[in-house]
This record gives sequence, C-alpha cells and structure tokens, in this order.
Amino acid sequence: MTIGDALAEGRRQAGMSVSQVSQRTCIRETIIRGIERDDFSACGGDFYVRGHIRSIAGAVGIAPEPLVRDYDAQVGAPQVVTAADVFQPVTPVKLKERRRPNWSAAMAVVLVLVVGGYLAFHYFARSSAGTPVKQDARVHQSGHGTRPRPSASPAAHGPRLLHIKLTATQDSWIELRTAVGVTIFSGMVYAGTSMNWTERHAVVMTIGNPAVVRLIVNGKSKIPAGSVSALTLSLRPGRA
Repeated sequence: MTIGDALAEGRRQAGMSVSQVSQRTCIRETIIRGIERDDFSACGGDFYVRGHIRSIAGAVGIAPEPLVRDYDAQVGAPQVVTAADVFQPVTPVKLKERRRPNWSAAMAVVLVLVVGGYLAFHYFARSSAGTPVKQDARVHQSGHGTRPRPSASPAAHGPRLLHIKLTATQDSWIELRTAVGVTIFSGMVYAGTSMNWTERHAVVMTIGNPAVVRLIVNGKSKIPAGSVSALTLSLRPGRA
C-alpha cells in the first residue's frame, strides 16, 4: 500500500471527506487529493511533504511516522547536522612554528611604556593643579537644588533572548530548529496543550496548521493573519 493509499484509506475509515480533512488541517483540497494519488508536486518541497503527511495522518487518526519513513525511503532521508559538523572549521588551521622571543623588540616596547607613563603622569599632575574639576554633565538644576539624572536601567543591557510560547487549539505538527539546521523539537502538539522554549540564538519554526495555533514570541503574536497552510517563521532574539 502506497503513502497515498494509506492516507485515503485512513480518511475513509474515519468517515471524513476531503473537505473535512482540509478544514481540520488547513491544507488545500487539491493538495490532499494529489497526495492521495502519490503526487507530491504541489507541496513545495520534501520538507513540506513530510509536514503535510504528518498533519493529514493526525487528522484521520493514523500513525504518521511509518508513512514519513516510507517517503524518506523514496526520496532520501534529510541530512542530519551534527555538532561536530557545525563547529568544524571550513579550512584546516595551520599551526605556526614556535619562534624564539625577540628580546630587543620587547625591551623597546617596555622603554616606550615607561617614558609614556612618566610624561602622562606629569601632564595630568599639572592639569589637576591648575584646572577646576568640572561637574558631572548629568547633574541638572531644579527648583529643589541639584540632583543626578537617572542612569539607564541595567535591564536594558541584559542578554538578548527568545521567549517562545505556543498554544494549540487543535492538533498541529510543529518543528523548531536552529539557524544551522539542528532540530530542537519535531512532532505533534495536541489540542489544549502549550509548549515553551527559551533560546539565545535565532531559530526557524515550521507550523503545519497555523490557523489553530497561537504563537507568542517575547510578548508579541507572530502568526500573520489569514495563515491557513504550512508556515515557516524565522525568529530572532530580542531584549529580555
């Protein structure tokens, strides 16, 4: 039995029409009919084919992973990016031969630092003796005397983070990965459940059914209005 046959049979056993599956997954009916005929040309690429297979299988109540494995066997499984691949240098690093220290150059540098420090000390000593100390430019006048201006809040200089909260009102397939392709999460988020992530670097999120998902990133909604088919978003950190 092919992938399309399995999905079509699952839909019939669930007593659902193509229109009902389309309404539940927000995948166009023409794409669903094509997938049931094993025609994946309208999906937009292997990544979206896998997402559509998972969404349709979840909607009709059959396990999606065996079908995804069958598809990977046909077109080739996606390449897994390992940590060693990410941090491996593009070009080999050549180690320089150890050289004997140049003592003449070192002595010259020390001499320059000593002379420079001596001149700087005398310059600032004369400046301090003859020049009145200026008031801090941040102090301003008011009716009740002088008071310093408030400095910037330390929180404004905190680390840049991504606070992600995803809530599903219906079942939807979700994948979250780093900008270099390392998978953080991949699977179904079921109706009535929420998931939270906190990341320090940019990530890419793909949502199989964005119409039934609420995505809040750093306090702001990130799903464009009217999104009905599989959606891919690039998310970058903001101030914590």
